[in-house]
Amino acid sequence: MSYKQLIEGQRYQIQAYLSQHLSYREIGRRLNVSNSSISRELRRHTINGIYEPNVAQRRAQHRRHCAAKSQISQKTINYVEFGLSLKWSPEQISGVSRLVGLPVSHEWVYGYVHRDKRRGGKLYKHLRHNGRRYRKGSRAKRVIIPNRIGIEERPEIVDTKQRFGDWEVDTVLGKQGTGAIVSLVERKSKMYLIRKVPKKSAEDVCRAVGVMLWRYRRHVHTITADNGTEFCAHESIAQKLKTDVYFANPYASWERGLNENFNGLLRQYIPKGTDLRTVTDEEIAKVQRSLNLRPRKCLGYRQPAVVFDKLRSAA
Repeated sequence: MSYKQLIEGQRYQIQAYLSQHLSYREIGRRLNVSNSSISRELRRHTINGIYEPNVAQRRAQHRRHCAAKSQISQKTINYVEFGLSLKWSPEQISGVSRLVGLPVSHEWVYGYVHRDKRRGGKLYKHLRHNGRRYRKGSRAKRVIIPNRIGIEERPEIVDTKQRFGDWEVDTVLGKQGTGAIVSLVERKSKMYLIRKVPKKSAEDVCRAVGVMLWRYRRHVHTITADNGTEFCAHESIAQKLKTDVYFANPYASWERGLNENFNGLLRQYIPKGTDLRTVTDEEIAKVQRSLNLRPRKCLGYRQPAVVFDKLRSAA
């Protein structure tokens, strides 16, 4: 049987079993720990012939606290808190920590955040919380997009994410009647672009996509959208940017999974139900910079902005 550290409840059970004059072996069997663990516990924490579970627990907690302090330096803790303030995930913090010489596991980061929360801290507010998504009912009105080209006709190279210049597009709604955010993401570099529009209309969305991608128009081979009415003007987008626009299958968000993922990250900064009239263009630009400076595991913990600029220079 492998060694296991005893928890507080088990220590009080040991005290009860000792009062019944059970052997160390029998106590270990009932607690599912080795009899050597029971022997070691009693040897350490028996005072004047009496086992004291409260003293044992206090000493164990002190040892763990000292061990944790010796393993994780204050410099590493400062780095972890800095990463959290940038809304990096624990996995991203852990991945970059190895690159900067301050290795820490993502499990430790989660534990640190939870301990901080129990002490009344607010670090947990930097973590991402996934919300539920619901499909529309069968009675939802079907959208007819003129001259729609389905994703099944999209070049196979787009699926590999090896070519630079294939984009996904979507919209994120604010509080009803306060506008929307148009979002674009480049599939290879994970570069994410966002722009606020006054309403979720085909005209506004078409104009926003053109403005967002105009400076990168040499690097726009395809754009993949969902089947919302806001993309009915896709032919104007294709003509302006000299690209091809394809549409995912209905209720198949995984076919634009990268954009869906980034939109979830966007909600950390702009929660669902936000009145977008209160969000300035400068704030939108700041969020975009923050997301593009987040290290991504799929990029070897490099930043999308850095990867995008490198690919753009090489193209």
